[in-house]
Amino acid sequence: MRTHRRRQDAHPHIRRLRVKEIVIGKDRVSVAELIGKGGEGEVYAIKGRPGQAVKIYNTSLRTKREDKVRAMVAEGLAVKTNLVAYPGEVVTDHRGKFLGFVMRLVSGYRPLHELYSPKSRQRHFPKSDYRFIVHAALNVARAVGKVHQTGCIIGDLNHSGVLVAQDATVALIDADSFQFKLDGKSYHCVVGVPDFTPPELHGKNLASVQRTVDHDNFGLAIAIFHLLFMGRHPYAGRYKGPDISMSDAIAQNRFAFSLKRQVATQTTPPPGALTLDMFPDAIARAFENAFGLTPRARPSALDWIHTLNSLEGSMNRCSRVKTHYYPSTTAGCVWCKVTANSSFDMFPDLTDVELHILSDARGTEQAICEILAFRFPTVADLLPTGIKPRGASDALREARSNKRWRMLIGLLMMGGAVAGFIYLTPLWFVWIGLAITGWVNISNREIEIDPFQRAFKVADACVQRELDGFVQRNGMSEVVKVRGDLDAAIAAYKGHEDALARGLRVMKSNRESRQRQAYLDRFSIRRANISGIGPAKTATLISFGIETAADVKRSAVLRVPGFGDVMTRKLVAWRRGHESRFKYDRKPNAQDITDERALRGRFAAEKAKLESIIRNGLGTLRNAKPRLDVLPALARRDKALTDALAVRAQTEQDLRELGASVPASTVALMVAPSPRPTPQPVRMPRVRTSRVTAASGTPTCPRCSSPMQRRSGRYGQFWGCSRYPRCKGTQNI
Repeated sequence: MRTHRRRQDAHPHIRRLRVKEIVIGKDRVSVAELIGKGGEGEVYAIKGRPGQAVKIYNTSLRTKREDKVRAMVAEGLAVKTNLVAYPGEVVTDHRGKFLGFVMRLVSGYRPLHELYSPKSRQRHFPKSDYRFIVHAALNVARAVGKVHQTGCIIGDLNHSGVLVAQDATVALIDADSFQFKLDGKSYHCVVGVPDFTPPELHGKNLASVQRTVDHDNFGLAIAIFHLLFMGRHPYAGRYKGPDISMSDAIAQNRFAFSLKRQVATQTTPPPGALTLDMFPDAIARAFENAFGLTPRARPSALDWIHTLNSLEGSMNRCSRVKTHYYPSTTAGCVWCKVTANSSFDMFPDLTDVELHILSDARGTEQAICEILAFRFPTVADLLPTGIKPRGASDALREARSNKRWRMLIGLLMMGGAVAGFIYLTPLWFVWIGLAITGWVNISNREIEIDPFQRAFKVADACVQRELDGFVQRNGMSEVVKVRGDLDAAIAAYKGHEDALARGLRVMKSNRESRQRQAYLDRFSIRRANISGIGPAKTATLISFGIETAADVKRSAVLRVPGFGDVMTRKLVAWRRGHESRFKYDRKPNAQDITDERALRGRFAAEKAKLESIIRNGLGTLRNAKPRLDVLPALARRDKALTDALAVRAQTEQDLRELGASVPASTVALMVAPSPRPTPQPVRMPRVRTSRVTAASGTPTCPRCSSPMQRRSGRYGQFWGCSRYPRCKGTQNI
């Protein structure tokens, strides 16, 4: 496959002209400054013809390109659409020899990759947000659709041939490479970029391939994916097998972001990337089809227009950062999450901040005092008191009854042992065992406390559940949340000045590192001339977050598939070469003023927001006061709550009668009660009393009824469950 990289710069660079005068039709005109230069030739402005440019081919290509250019001019493609820089007129020298063609001058536009690559976007499209990105993708689809309407196939659709303006309008350049047919003769597109070439064309000689709309649809989907996924390439992921190149990943149909073919692709997206499930089903389905196994299923330009129109109309705006727009199908702002995870804001709010935002400090302090003095119902207010149980519970009575029976059985066993010694002395060993067993039953007088303490905790949890339900049923949960938010806002407001001072100190302390970062960010990986790193590897690096020299770190590069020690050393050396030319400017400069102004502005806006929250929250509390005042009376009449309290009071009474301590209650007013399973009725515990095997004299476990074993510990011997460690039942000897 033969690759070809082209670029038409928006900023002209004046160089020595190879051709000074050209002939357009019958007119002799002079060329102006050089606009762009590529592998096929050079592009110049034309004196006296604003809005037009001329492409002059290299000498070796003029004969090969002449027939195709003349056919395109004869077909009048240039007048069929203004979205494509088609050849409009043939250009010759004064002897009539073919030089090139005249086309529309595309000025004020930037290459597509400068929009979808995050750092270059902030430099060249600082005011763009995600709506702008989606709209640009929509315009790319429209431009490709226009090409197909003119009867052409782009063939070599790639990020350098698509230009974007500051209003998201799109223009296609390098139209002379498009596949074109006239009078039965086909003029092929002979070039292609590997990372935009569909799987079925990898490994083929593109110069002899008849391109189809399906091939263009693949390249269009790549461009749209780049835009929507912030520069990620759909085939740049981590393959579970040995590292493979991007060309191999495309040829093997390993769409890294696929949800339907995850098992087949064995490839996962780069860390921190957006995923298909964050988008509407129509978008996810379109990408699955575009990068699936059936070329005919790829969405056309018209399909993308409909799909992207729907996405553009269903964007949500972040409540925290006004420049964050995101698909409505995601749970919350994805850009805030990306910022939190990477410390890089994809769409920062760059609007001018107002340092002197009106602040009502006195009024806010008065509001804070009133909020702190506000009488808010407590747990004690809402839980009815005076609920007294009627004696011991059934469980406690059962435990006491079992205790009496044990003593009676023990006495009978000891009496039987005495009688046996008297009348059947030869069986003395039996009577000794019987006597010991009887003594154990008599001496084991304590009732186990743990089941009753567990019963209290279960009952306490039931009270919490019913209290949460009572709060929600009576519309108090919103007020509780407001009060919690107010406490947080008051704390932030009181610590505002300290936080600003800390922010200023941090900003000054990392001044040199910020300067170095900004300097290294000027050197894009796309413009790096590093041997062995072509367009496909560059796309892989960018997909894994390495976009500029500032991103090049040894550990980060080694995590990129296909980059071992050799390539990593080359990249690190490239970064160090630029870094060695960095000079720290110790003098205060305009950037320092801008940074401090932005920081103070953000803090001023945050302070104003906190003041608003505090004042509005106070109003909410005032309005809720009549409802809050009657809540204790309502709680006393709430049957579910009083029943739960009665059960808990019974467990407290049982513990007191046993002489045990009552655990502290954990009931509290919950701002947002966590979901709980369907409440089950609280049952008092059935207490297992220790039983003794008469034949062996070995007690059974009070927890699981398994035989116990004699064990030794730091405080002497004791009975331990034979199922230890699964059961940790113990008993004193």
